Amino acid sequence: MTMASGSGPGPGRDSSLLAAELREEARAEAEEENRGLCEKMLLQAMQKILNAKSPMPDSQQIQPKPGFCVKTRSPEGKVFINVCQSDSIPAPADLSEQELLCVLEGDQAAFRIPMSLGEPHAELDRGGNGCTAYDVAINSDFYKKLRSNDFFLEFFVMVAMEGLEDKYGTQLNREWRLLKYRPFLGSISQQNIRTQSQSRPPTIQELGDGTEDLPLRLWLEAPDLLLAEVVLPKVTSARELSLQLGGDRLILGAPGAPYHMDIFVPHDIDQEQCRAAFNQKSKTLMISMPLQTACS
Repeated sequence: MTMASGSGPGPGRDSSLLAAELREEARAEAEEENRGLCEKMLLQAMQKILNAKSPMPDSQQIQPKPGFCVKTRSPEGKVFINVCQSDSIPAPADLSEQELLCVLEGDQAAFRIPMSLGEPHAELDRGGNGCTAYDVAINSDFYKKLRSNDFFLEFFVMVAMEGLEDKYGTQLNREWRLLKYRPFLGSISQQNIRTQSQSRPPTIQELGDGTEDLPLRLWLEAPDLLLAEVVLPKVTSARELSLQLGGDRLILGAPGAPYHMDIFVPHDIDQEQCRAAFNQKSKTLMISMPLQTACS
């Protein structure tokens, strides 16, 4: 009796079909690995955003330094955006390109760039024709990042245009160019900005003066499991806590509770499977949040 070699395809299996199946498995594994990497980057980026400084209501007058000039158009004619810099304006969270991409795929509003949008002022272009100029001031370190990274530069220009449109009711053409030899058009005026006279209210805020920074950790324990750890030194029992979890929000606190927290969670949470436990000895609240999957 002649026996088939063990190196060939099994009975009834076509080698070409088997190769296609293996390629499909490899593709699925690669997609799962990339998805897990993006989720980790997203979580890391969100933590940076939560820790970033933001301006407070107090104000001061600043004189921004020249930076670069962007030329575009509106229905009324030419528009020039003078991008200026100042150390008095806080910097946004220091994200990498990959981290920013992951954030933008989830929630574009999560990443905010502190900037001061100056009033429109009439100017003359190189040909002596009338045009409109705006001064947009940003943090000096973030300005340096824009000059060395085209991806962040393009993202910033789009955000600045949206801000000017919202504030002044204009429409700006998304086709723009950077003027190589002209750092600004016209003159750069002083601007009133909200100052950072004290640190931002923490993600977890003690009701009252809101000055106590309380530890919060948020991390992926597995591709489908998000964990949070909150230290609450003034809580003695779980009965004092009220915890609400909704799609992508985590809310801790209730009227009369010593602490309040309301944060965006960069994932869709499976609310029915969430669990929480408070350790009275360490004063730590642990929250387990299984994530929604594509087949959930």
